[in-house]
Amino acid sequence: MRIAVDVSRLNKDNLEKHKVRGSGEYIEGLTSYLPKYDKDNSYVFVSGGETPKDVDLVHYPYFEPFFLSLPQKSRIPSVVTVHDLIPLVFPKQFPAGIKGKIKWSIQKASLRRKNRIITDSNASKTDIETKAGIPSSRISVVYLAPSEAFKKEPDKKDIRKKYNLPENFLLYVGDATWNKNLIRLAEAVKRTDFKLVMVGKALVGNEVEPNNKWNKELIGFKKITKGDNRFVQLGLVSSEDLNALYNIASSLIMPSLYEGFGLPIVEAMVCGCPVISSKEGSLGEIAGNAAHSIDPYSVDSIEKGIREVLGDRALREKLSNDGLDHSKNFSWKKTVSSTVSAYKLALKNE
Repeated sequence: MRIAVDVSRLNKDNLEKHKVRGSGEYIEGLTSYLPKYDKDNSYVFVSGGETPKDVDLVHYPYFEPFFLSLPQKSRIPSVVTVHDLIPLVFPKQFPAGIKGKIKWSIQKASLRRKNRIITDSNASKTDIETKAGIPSSRISVVYLAPSEAFKKEPDKKDIRKKYNLPENFLLYVGDATWNKNLIRLAEAVKRTDFKLVMVGKALVGNEVEPNNKWNKELIGFKKITKGDNRFVQLGLVSSEDLNALYNIASSLIMPSLYEGFGLPIVEAMVCGCPVISSKEGSLGEIAGNAAHSIDPYSVDSIEKGIREVLGDRALREKLSNDGLDHSKNFSWKKTVSSTVSAYKLALKNE
């Protein structure tokens, strides 16, 4: 097969790409690892809506329900990756507006015309069946994987000096939307003496539109944490620095109310970083039994989880070892193999 992969999303400036870091990492991973691990097929990476005429299949690895991210017509068989449909699962928290609803109807029609859908988890697969009306038989679950740059490297002490970090700290990596549950996380951290080191573009941006309901969580979080030195907001960091942060953090915390996958969990685990996580959405599926579980709807539970993990070295060592073992289930070699299987099914129209 000769396969075209649309990498238009990577043509945005670097900050925009990392605004939705998971999808950006996914597309970058496809460009690096498809040619590396699949020697039976050839790949061409395209952008700007161009589609070479001499390809057998087109893969669109980015989808937004409220934006026209897909071409409406294509004579070439095609596959689309839908990471999640969280705005449709929680419409009150992510209001579409009239324009968004119109665009979703167009996107949904386009999605139904594609030969196959790839998604990150069984949780997202169920949402796609329910919200987009696509039969289970046309959806392939392909787990994401951490970049091979992430690995356990104990000798990363310089990063502590670079960012002036304490011996014990929690790490949060991600966006600041409602499903990330940052207000409850902040309330829990404020009950302790531990620092929360936060990586993510939205967390340090000053231009927050107050009337946009999608920003309600971020505005509330900023209000709660203003002037509190327990919250260390680093903004965007390089992959090298993030790898180092995973290696020295006492624990990653992911208290999400919903996720389509939860890439920071497997990134942390492959670095030997203990993980505290909820089980909502895909998180129970992805973290398995290798994370310390919390109830994300309870500030008491989040606080208790933080104290239990950061206060118990033996528990952290167990979580680190369990996570390292569990992370072996997620690799780009496996992701490529499953992706190519989806391509073959798309061409067979199965």
